Amino acid sequence: MDRERRTIEGRIRVARLPGVKSFDTFDFAAIPSLNKMLVLELARCEYVLRREDIIALGNSGTGKTHVALALGLAACQKGFTVAFTTAASLVRQLVEARDERRLLKLQRDLAAVKLLIIDEFGYVPLSPTGAELLFEVFSQRYERGSTIVTSDLPFEDWTFLLGSECRTGALLDRLTHHVSILTMNGDSYRLKQSTGSRSAARAEQDQAADIVDPDTGEITTA
Repeated sequence: MDRERRTIEGRIRVARLPGVKSFDTFDFAAIPSLNKMLVLELARCEYVLRREDIIALGNSGTGKTHVALALGLAACQKGFTVAFTTAASLVRQLVEARDERRLLKLQRDLAAVKLLIIDEFGYVPLSPTGAELLFEVFSQRYERGSTIVTSDLPFEDWTFLLGSECRTGALLDRLTHHVSILTMNGDSYRLKQSTGSRSAARAEQDQAADIVDPDTGEITTA
């Protein structure tokens, strides 16, 4: 058991997940547009065996990264190799690798990963070179490995990001051929958590400000 645990922990480290998240801590009720049954089915990781993709679309703060990280953790636990990156970071790595003449090695490494998670697709505009290099990553993984993409942008806005209708069409053809789409629209999940934390903190401060009258024993507010 210890050996298996160490092996899983090693996969998680190699995956470079920015945080260890699970579905035990995800509030599905906060995002009613999300198909909970589908997500829990995906957590079994059979889509990785079938080399299918997942796209999580929705406005900011709705837990897309949490879901992606939880699926990444599940894949590590099932014995699959996983790599996590943001789209901006991946493009930067690709450009640097091209400039340093090690692009082919990086592309081979990315193609070999069983599950590649690309977070925040669309947060940062892509240069024409960046868009082309990123497209190559998707093309090389098509039907060879699974990819999870999270994005705030609906599909119709991806052309602006990739700079070409032809490239966008080709990318979507590949990504959506064998795909599960997670719709995650709603009020900001993070904002609700943050508001709840601030409300609890204010309540504690208000309680701390209550004063007990030593004569009457009554509580008054400072």
